[in-house]
Amino acid sequence: MNISQLETLITISKTKSFRKAGELLNLTQPAVSAQIKSLEDEFRTVLVDRNQPVTLTDRGQVFLEQAERILDIVEELKQKLSDMEHTPQGHIVLGTTTSIAIQILPRILSYFQDQFPLIKTTIQSMPSSLIYQNVEQGLVDIGIGYLIENNPQVLSSVLYYDTFELVVSPLHPLASLPNPSLDSLREVPLIMLSPDTVGRRFIDEVFKRHDIEPHIVMELSSSEEVKRMVEINLGAAIISKQSILRELKQGSLKIVPIPELEVTHPVGVIYKSSRYVNSAMQQFLGDLKGMPETHFISSE
Repeated sequence: MNISQLETLITISKTKSFRKAGELLNLTQPAVSAQIKSLEDEFRTVLVDRNQPVTLTDRGQVFLEQAERILDIVEELKQKLSDMEHTPQGHIVLGTTTSIAIQILPRILSYFQDQFPLIKTTIQSMPSSLIYQNVEQGLVDIGIGYLIENNPQVLSSVLYYDTFELVVSPLHPLASLPNPSLDSLREVPLIMLSPDTVGRRFIDEVFKRHDIEPHIVMELSSSEEVKRMVEINLGAAIISKQSILRELKQGSLKIVPIPELEVTHPVGVIYKSSRYVNSAMQQFLGDLKGMPETHFISSE
């Protein structure tokens, strides 16, 4: 059974003629007859009384009612699909780091949900190293994190650039030290991000390159936890500059410039190249890519 056969039966019920139905549907009379015969064979019943004028049998009337319901559903489906082209809707699962979820996403999502209230979002926090894996496996629709891989299965686009900075409490000895160097960190108690984060990998590489064995007193999984420990002067830390904008403004943290750390790291949107991109994802990706960098890195 197909939609064309149902339309043919409905048209016959209105015109009471195979010939007139064919004219309206742009079909030959034999084609109309073949469609009705196919329906009758499939359902093993007689739907049309072929005496003149052509009418539907009792079973044909029951079939007609359901055929009209089916066509109404199909028309409603077409309308909904058309509406989605003009008013994007759907559900997006975002995978991102904790610091981006706290510092960056609120600005993005508040704008986006005001503009497109029919698009719902779910946020899953994870290290940047896992974002690629989750995007590739289809566990999240869109990732936002540090761009650290060249993966042919994943597409990416840079949104802004971040740096990792040495931060201390204003009461820490380094806060007033003129021109501190990386070497001056050898004996400084450090509060570090966990080894599976991009920031920690970068820091480890810098220390290794300069033959420094850091004095790590604590390892934590998120920048939020690290900041709290640094604020109460339990040690120094090297974390994302974008994650400390509020604390810098409040004066609870201070950046200590270290030349060896002045390396920019691209942060961007990540999505699977072979995945179907629904209207919600299309709109979200389009808006993200169209936003100026200042929208992401502006201060509080």
